[in-house]
Amino acid sequence: MFQKRLSDAATLVQARLDAVIADFGDFPVAAAMGHAVTGGKRLRGFLVLEGASLHGVAANDALNAAAAVEALHAYSLVHDDLPCMDDDDLRRGQPTVHVKWDYATAVLAGDALQTLAFDLLADTPVSADRQISLIKGMAVASGAAGMVLGQAMDIAAETAETPLDLNAITLLQANKTGALIRWSAEAGPILAGDDPTPMREYATALGLAFQIADDILDIEGDAAKAGKKLQKDAAAGKATFVSLLGLDGAKARARELVTQAEDALAPYGLSADVLRQTARFVIDRES
Repeated sequence: MFQKRLSDAATLVQARLDAVIADFGDFPVAAAMGHAVTGGKRLRGFLVLEGASLHGVAANDALNAAAAVEALHAYSLVHDDLPCMDDDDLRRGQPTVHVKWDYATAVLAGDALQTLAFDLLADTPVSADRQISLIKGMAVASGAAGMVLGQAMDIAAETAETPLDLNAITLLQANKTGALIRWSAEAGPILAGDDPTPMREYATALGLAFQIADDILDIEGDAAKAGKKLQKDAAAGKATFVSLLGLDGAKARARELVTQAEDALAPYGLSADVLRQTARFVIDRES
């Protein structure tokens, strides 16, 4: 059931993004935006739609929020791939935006995807107070107290005299990766006007498990399946959960976090089984 729900969510989100980006015409920036939002797991958009379903919100009413978080995630990847940051030339098995076009187009496409995310949220068919809560939450999760902070911490760590310890890298990843995953999980209950606490606790554990799994994939994964270069962190001497905990320790910690995520879903009973499967998928995936 999980794989079909994930696939169905990806199809819905892709169609929504394709439709809104098509309205921007055939300028290179619009083409680059379309390239950037193509492919990927769509886990964040899926979490929005699943959380909405758990809280009685129809998929059509949650679709703008799901597309918004995927647009914002795509912007972060476009900028992250630039030479001034991670300097990657492959993303989702395709050339990165700055390689396929140029640096300026990549910066502008990322900027446009970021603003598109907030445009989509402003058109979400809910009350104004719930729209504001979604918009404010995304701004915090993606900005200088969330994802951007995590990226800045990651860049600073590359030239720091002392490698990050476990507490520091946990905080870094809670911002860089976890903040947007938390927003995605909280969006459903916010759309419904319900308490987001159980979904927040679920996503906090899920986001950290996701990053630990990424670190494990960087060591054990297949670059063809991952759609990107692997073992870059190890080559750069960066601290990761694997370097700090060891491979077996990292796997054990990821399993503990999956259990925490599953336990957080107890208030939903059997209705949340797909989200429990999601937590297991996060640490078993190959990309």
